[in-house]
Amino acid sequence: MARPSSYPDTREHILSTGEDLIYGLGFTALGLTELLKTAGVPKGSFYHYFESKEDFGVELLARYFDNYDATMRALLTDPANGTGRTRLLAYFQRWMDCANTGPHLSRCLVVKMAGEVCDLSEPMREQLIAGMNRVTARLAEGIRAAVADGSLAPVDDAEGLAEALYSAWLGAALRVKVLRDPSCLERLLIDTKRRLVVPH
Repeated sequence: MARPSSYPDTREHILSTGEDLIYGLGFTALGLTELLKTAGVPKGSFYHYFESKEDFGVELLARYFDNYDATMRALLTDPANGTGRTRLLAYFQRWMDCANTGPHLSRCLVVKMAGEVCDLSEPMREQLIAGMNRVTARLAEGIRAAVADGSLAPVDDAEGLAEALYSAWLGAALRVKVLRDPSCLERLLIDTKRRLVVPH
């Protein structure tokens, strides 16, 4: 069903409010009554944009990955941000810095929702797959750019390295959530620097 587009600010407000609440409550525990009360909008506004809570979750993840990809693109493709390798390390440094903000340490919606919704909603799981694939594709693009500008040693499989790094950082971010201690990301950043080999 086509989404009405006459109230884009209200739709964005509902999504933004929902994301903030999910970081604290989780997706399953967030009720529509609490979401709409916090957003200050009537129930009709919710169903004007979303067919169901599951549909809201799919759209929330799509929005998150759109914003995430825009941030990655700006960071990884702009030569003003340094060499390709410098830009890759800046991306992972940013991830580590974000883990030190807020009462819940991590503002990664993937870490927050992946384990919770994958067994509950196939559309949300598929949205997570599509979003994760976008992240690894963008990282692989950054790796190839770093090899091309000579700041990174040749890499046989850029996609494989991108997937390995992203998986490592997602896993470490989950540990941060459990331990409430971001120091494991500091160690991972050191390891990431080793894996992004400087040419001899």
